[in-house]
Formats: sequence, structure tokens, C-alpha cells
Amino acid sequence: MRTPAWSEDELVLAGALVVRNGWRELRTGDREVHELSELLRSLPIHPAEALSLPGFRSPDSVSRKTTDFATNHPGYSGGRTRCGNPTLQMIDALISREAEMLAAAQAIEDGIGSGQLQLLTPQPDEVDDSGSTAVEGRLLVRRALVRERDPRLRRAKIQQVRRRGGTLMCEVCSFDFTVTYGELGADYIEVHHVTPLHVVGTSKTRLDDLACLCANCHRMCHRSRPGESWRTPDELRAIIRTSAQTGPHAASASVS
Repeated sequence: MRTPAWSEDELVLAGALVVRNGWRELRTGDREVHELSELLRSLPIHPAEALSLPGFRSPDSVSRKTTDFATNHPGYSGGRTRCGNPTLQMIDALISREAEMLAAAQAIEDGIGSGQLQLLTPQPDEVDDSGSTAVEGRLLVRRALVRERDPRLRRAKIQQVRRRGGTLMCEVCSFDFTVTYGELGADYIEVHHVTPLHVVGTSKTRLDDLACLCANCHRMCHRSRPGESWRTPDELRAIIRTSAQTGPHAASASVS
């Protein structure tokens, strides 16, 4: 078995360590490096066999990764170490969204320390079709999906919509399951956290923190791409408007 590549969860933790150190690398003997090494080896991501591999997330390997982060920062004036594109993307994310990424790292640390993240079962949508996860990490995506699939939370959100006299439809694209599927689609909708849990914290979810979405829009809110791993319903709605105005269908409509 080869040593597993660094996951997004591990990269955000290592990157956050470098940010807190003023974008300077940390040495093998540093206490923070040893603590991160122990934390990385406890993450429920890689197969158990990885723990027996020589050097797997050892203090030496953690120190080398902090060097990758430090020397590939745009402000670094010396020679750069060679690193993969995921590390470069994480550097960009940490620069452009430092507070959010540090909050994500803290959420992972807190979740592992409390044992909560180890108890979560893998979710089918925590990894997208390309094999990538959100830059915030698979574990936080997993926690969000588990929370969103809580049937009690979904029922409570539907009841809130009904009490307010609203129609149960997607808040982004207005898709109505009942209109399309009849009785089969009655009372069906998916719920989505408008803001990621690592941003709002782990306090009790308020119903107003949730949005009702169709399956397609829900997936698009969670779908990751370089430097971006989630979007709010409002942001997704703006993407749809832009696509309608600039996409191929818009061009063909103007010609006709």
C-alpha cells in the first residue's frame, strides 16, 4: 500500500498551522507539528492499514508539508518546493478566505477532539464525481449531510413552510415535486444549511438557517470546484440567472 495522498481535511489543518505561524514553516521538533501528526493519524479518512506505513503523517512529513505551504505562498522570496495542485488550491483558499478556512480547521479539530466526527457514517455525496471533496474537508461535508438528512429536521422545516402559507417548492429554481410527480411527489423536498456548520458553529440548528431545495439544486450547492466548496441558495440562483443570459440557449434564442 502506498502512502495516501493528503486529503482536503489534512491540508486545511496543515495550512491553518502555517497561517497561525505567520506563513512560516515549522520544524520536526516543534510541539505543534507533533500534535498535528497525532491528530492526522486519528482522522477517520484513510484505511487502517495506512497507520502501519513508515512515515505516515509523521512529524517529518507534517513539517515537510508546512514547508510546501510556506514556500509556495506568493509572498515567499526564496525557492519553492514542489507540491501538488491540491496544496496550491488550499493556499489560495487560505489567502482569499482566511477566517473561514481557520474556522473550518478549528471545527475539524473540535469534532475530532470530542469524538463526534469519528461517529459519523460516510455519506454518498461527500465526494463529488471527480473524486474531490470540499476544500473545507470531507469530514465537515459529511457532518453537514448527516444533519441535513435528519428526518426530524426535515419534517420541522416542512411544517414551518406550511404554517407560513408557503408552497413546498425549491427555493432556488421553484421546482415543485407535487406538480411534476403528483401524489408521489407530495411533501417531498430536501433541506440545506444556508451557511456551512463550521461558519455558524455547532449550536442547535434554527429552521430559518435551512432552505428547501430540489435534489439538483441541493447537489449544486454542495458541489466543489477549485477554491470553492459550497454556495448559498442566493449564490446558486445568481449562477442560474447568469447561465440563462450567457449560455448557448440564450445565444440561440437571440438568433431566432
